[in-house]
Amino acid sequence: MGDLSIKLKIADREYPMKVAMEDEDKVRQVAAMINDKIKDYRSRYRCDDRQDLLAMILFDSMVNQVENHEHENAIEQKVSFLNDLLNNSL
Repeated sequence: MGDLSIKLKIADREYPMKVAMEDEDKVRQVAAMINDKIKDYRSRYRCDDRQDLLAMILFDSMVNQVENHEHENAIEQKVSFLNDLLNNSL
């Protein structure tokens, strides 16, 4: 199957990307989860700084993943994905 060009809106920014057609739903679900966490953290911590919110989400995500160490390969992929998002938002 071919790649699909999509735009994801994360933290009020659009990110164009190419994903495999079979991964589109999963990628969009991850973006929605990040946006939901941003809303939650924004209201919980009364913080509006996009970089701080994304860093807190990344930190909490990593703590949860480390606690569940049987998924080490998934951890590396998620960290890389989130790092790319952070780098692109700067």
